[in-house]
Amino acid sequence: MAQYLTARGHQVAGIDAGFRREWVAEMGGRSALPVASLEARLDAFESARGTRPHVVQGDLTDRDVVYRLFEEARPEAIVHLGECPSAPYSMIDADHAIWVQRNNIEGTMNVLYAMRDLAPEAHLVKLGTMGEYGTPNLDIPEGFFEIEYRGRRDRLPFPRQAGSWYHWSKVHDSNNVMFACRIFGLRATDVMQGVVYGTRFFGSSADHPADPELHTRLDFDQAFGTALNRFCCQSVIGEPLTLFGLGNQRRGFLPICDSMQCLTLAVDNPPEAGDYRVFNQFEETYTISELASKVAAVASEMGLDPRIRRIENPRKEMEEHHYNPDHDHLLALGYQPTRDMDSEIRAMLEDLLPHHDRVAAKRDVLLPDIRWDGSRRKSTFLDGSNGAGPEEAAGEPSSVDEPEAGAADVDHAVVAEAAPLTRG
Repeated sequence: MAQYLTARGHQVAGIDAGFRREWVAEMGGRSALPVASLEARLDAFESARGTRPHVVQGDLTDRDVVYRLFEEARPEAIVHLGECPSAPYSMIDADHAIWVQRNNIEGTMNVLYAMRDLAPEAHLVKLGTMGEYGTPNLDIPEGFFEIEYRGRRDRLPFPRQAGSWYHWSKVHDSNNVMFACRIFGLRATDVMQGVVYGTRFFGSSADHPADPELHTRLDFDQAFGTALNRFCCQSVIGEPLTLFGLGNQRRGFLPICDSMQCLTLAVDNPPEAGDYRVFNQFEETYTISELASKVAAVASEMGLDPRIRRIENPRKEMEEHHYNPDHDHLLALGYQPTRDMDSEIRAMLEDLLPHHDRVAAKRDVLLPDIRWDGSRRKSTFLDGSNGAGPEEAAGEPSSVDEPEAGAADVDHAVVAEAAPLTRG
C-alpha cells in the first residue's frame, strides 16, 4: 500500500510491529515469496522511489507510540490495516480469541483518539471484512439499509452475523468507528473487503517492482493463507487443491491490484466531517469450487498436474446459502475491475514456480487442524484416504472452502497522508 500511494504522489508514513511474521511462524508457515527485513525493504523502497517512508516500529495498542507517530506525521488520511486478519487464528483457544479481540479493538480505539486529539480533519480508511455480514438470507447492502417496523421507518446498520472471534472483533471496530464519527465529528470509510489474492499489486508486469525485496508476501498456511493463494501453492508443488466440506459457500474476491486501486479511491475521495460510510470492496463473487476449477485450468495449461479433492470442513458454517452483496459505491468513484482472474492466476503461478522448494518444505501447513469446536485435529479427505486415493476431476469439484476475509498483505499498519506535506 505504501508503494502504491507513493507512486501516485502521496507522502507516506507508517507503523509496523512485525506481528504478521510472528503469527505465520507460529502456524509453522512462512511466505511463499521471500520477504526481506523491514530495514532492507525500506532501503529498496528508497532506491526505487527516491524517498524513504517514515516508519515507526511499534504496536498500535501502545497509545504513546500511536500519538508520537501522529505528532510526527500529521496525517491527512490514515489507512488502517493493522489488525490480525485470521478467523482460524482467533479460534485456536481462549488465549488467541482474547488476544485477537484486544489487539484489533484496542489498536483501532487508539487510532480514533489520536485522530480526535491530533488530526481531527483526517480521513480514516479502515479495513473491515465482508465476513462481518455473515450469510443472511437477504441481499447485503453497503453498511446500511432502510427498514419498516410497526409502521415506522428508519435507516439502520445492516445486522452483522460474524462467523469467528476475529470477525466479531471487526464488527466491534465498525461500531466504534461509527460512534467516533458521531461524537467526535471524525470522517471515516469502513471498507468491507472480500478475500484478496495475487502477487502483483500494481496490476501489470511493467509496473511490478523489479527488486524482489519490494514484492508482497504470500502466505499459504491454514490461518493466514486465503483460499486462492493456497490453491496456487498446492498446484505448484503437486498437492491436491483442498475444498472444505460439501457445500457451495460463495464469497466476494478481488486481486490485490484491485484492492490497492479501491483503497486509493477511498483515500482520494473523503467524506464530510462526521460522516461514517461503508464500501463493500470486491470484484466478483465465486464459490470456492469455481475458484479451484479456475486454478486447475490455468495450472494445466502451464503443464502442471492439479487435482481437486474434498476434506472435512473444520468450521461451523452454512454450506448452502444465499449471497448477493451490493458493491456500487466504489464503482461510482471510478473503480475499474480487472475482471481477468485467469491472468492473475497465471501471474501468481509464474511468481511461485521459482519458489517451489520453499513452498514444498512447508507442505504440512496446508491441511487445517484448527477446528471451530476448539479441538485440534487434521481434516481428513472425504474419500476416506490420506491423500493418495481417488481424486475428483479438476473441472468437477463439488465442495468449497470458506476462507477468512483477510487484509492486504502487510505486517501491521500503514498511516498514509492524502497529499504531500512538509514535516517540521
